[in-house]
Amino acid sequence: MNIKFKWKIFDELSKDELYAVLNLRQKVFIVEQNCPYIDLDYADQRAYHLLVYSENELIGYLRAFSPGIKYDESSLGRITTVMGYRNKGIGKKITNEGVSFLLNKYPDNNIVISAQHRLIKFYQELDFKERGEVYLEDDIDHIEMCLDCTKR
Repeated sequence: MNIKFKWKIFDELSKDELYAVLNLRQKVFIVEQNCPYIDLDYADQRAYHLLVYSENELIGYLRAFSPGIKYDESSLGRITTVMGYRNKGIGKKITNEGVSFLLNKYPDNNIVISAQHRLIKFYQELDFKERGEVYLEDDIDHIEMCLDCTKR
């Protein structure tokens, strides 16, 4: 399977790309997880967006933030893969691409994520460590996790 990564800032997203991203996020985070919440948080305008394609189909996504926007450190969020492409290692490739991107831009900064509790093991396999206590966000248990980039 040939996977292609495309990084864009908000103003570079075409209408079709933005529509596809928002459609994917709604399918996964609202419909699949049966979690009604407002996905449009006005943070997209300050994010770097990673669109992941197989052929011409959007199969994955994440957004990355500079330090000081979501956390004091740089951060990743809205990491997702289309259902038919899960359990094939694509999620790890997407996350690693996000980590590499942020390490390149902010080499002395740790990377933080707000991880769904059920995904702790997934992120631990990518060297993220739990930080703090479990908390409820949109009726789903989450925990803050951090990748210590000073050790890389």
